[in-house]
Amino acid sequence: MEYLIILLVLSTLIFIHESGHFIAAYLVGIPIEIFSVGFGPKLLGIRKGGTEYRISLIPLGGYVLPEIIDEKDFYNIPVNKRIFFALGGPLSNIFFAILILTAFNIATSGFTLNNIFIAPFAQTVDFLYRFCCSVPGLFSDLENVSGVVGIFVQGKSFIGTSIIGLLSFSAMLSLNLAVLNFLPIPVLDGGKIFLYLLEKISPKTIKAQIPATICGWVVMLLFMICITVLDIKRFIL
Repeated sequence: MEYLIILLVLSTLIFIHESGHFIAAYLVGIPIEIFSVGFGPKLLGIRKGGTEYRISLIPLGGYVLPEIIDEKDFYNIPVNKRIFFALGGPLSNIFFAILILTAFNIATSGFTLNNIFIAPFAQTVDFLYRFCCSVPGLFSDLENVSGVVGIFVQGKSFIGTSIIGLLSFSAMLSLNLAVLNFLPIPVLDGGKIFLYLLEKISPKTIKAQIPATICGWVVMLLFMICITVLDIKRFIL
């Protein structure tokens, strides 16, 4: 049962993240062709208002695809709009974590102005600061990093049967997702923003975006394979 809850939490956070991109695109006038929760083959889909909303086979991810003909069409979108589009996902996870922390504070300490308007923001800033400070150590010692397997195994004990544990776990995971997506790796939102800023400084760098993104995918794929193998050794074998 706990594993099903964790999968539901992950799917919800992915939906929140992709919704952030979708809302950002709407605000700056970028038309969206596909809004997908999950990767791979489509399981369910419905088209409304020019956008296809779908659920895909692999639930551990998602994407929001702008309505474009080719890469040239995408790069014709002003840089500032693309940056705002990329920011939408991580910022939505931060905002969602604040809402969850508000519920957590009310459940643990009561309904007060501090628990609603002050504490959630202070807790979010504190967590983001501590997590950002720890990021360099994560990549120097992979023993400190957990992938999907680790999330499910550790999340089970973290949640238990308590709604308080569920709220805490959801907030922490949402903030983790936000920070990781801000990393300057081209395939991630932070990497995209970095490349867009370079493009703004020197338009010639636009030629490097596709090769850099491919390299980013390779790096992330190898990284996830390594983390998954380590998780299996730590938690299963």
